[in-house]
Amino acid sequence: MIAFLINGTFVFATALIFAALGGLITERAGVINLGLEGFMVSGAFTAGVVTYYAEQAGMAGAAPWIGFLAAPIFTLLFALLHAIASVRFKANQVISGIVVNMLAASSTFFFVKLLFDGAAETPLLQNVFSKVSIPVLSELPFVGVAFFSLYPVTYIAIALAIIIYFIMYRTPLGLRLRAVGEHPGSADTAGVRVNRLRFLAVLAGGMIASLGGATVTLTMNSSFTFHTISGQGFIALAAVIFGRWHPIGAFGAALFFGVAQAVKDQIQVIEAAKHIPNEIFYLLPYVLTLVVLIFTSKKSSSPAALGVPYEPGKR
Repeated sequence: MIAFLINGTFVFATALIFAALGGLITERAGVINLGLEGFMVSGAFTAGVVTYYAEQAGMAGAAPWIGFLAAPIFTLLFALLHAIASVRFKANQVISGIVVNMLAASSTFFFVKLLFDGAAETPLLQNVFSKVSIPVLSELPFVGVAFFSLYPVTYIAIALAIIIYFIMYRTPLGLRLRAVGEHPGSADTAGVRVNRLRFLAVLAGGMIASLGGATVTLTMNSSFTFHTISGQGFIALAAVIFGRWHPIGAFGAALFFGVAQAVKDQIQVIEAAKHIPNEIFYLLPYVLTLVVLIFTSKKSSSPAALGVPYEPGKR
């Protein structure tokens, strides 16, 4: 049972990992990213629609990959909106993120109804991601089931966390990114174009977060509906805070929240738990999110310039 619990943790955490990494990049650059929910909704919608039409075009097995890769392209529009408002026009970043969430939710719902004759969801997808078992390793007792039989997007999420860590802490680009979020005036003095880097960070963060939404559609749901994401973007934001704005920390926090959802599935197969209302199990991830934020938010130190618009030339 423990091996299946670990495997389920990775399955449920994959979408949160993508979204948390996207939020991390944006916030380390000094821009609050409350729009993670909207970016995930946009990615989930795009993946569902594009995959469906790719299936209709006879692309079959390639369809989910096409949908997955298309998600960041459409989401770029919402990320661009957040970047223009919060960086270019220095609008309130919290309000800008809320607007992105509302716009993404309403527009995608409208387009689904428009494209599918008034239906509130996309048709059930016939081609979605299946778990990939790594030869030899997946046959090992316990660890094979736990770690080496996962969705391909899970392996991508793990690799992306490592890549972002390397870029952020081992490259000049990462140093500049952290500098504009901590001491933008000093970065400006050193020749870094603060607002341009922040603008690009918002775009990159939104596109990466969209992969989380695409993951939900193409692994667990097999379709897109208005409730596909259901607050997971806010859980991802909590993972960024819980992980103290560090790539590996955010990755670990996403796994932690993934455990809550995996436990829900494992507990429900136990005979004694069958009398407990399903709503209780669905509440677990959100209750855990609140508890974690209550006990860790005061200890978490955000980037010093997070949420503070920067005026070029300011020291």
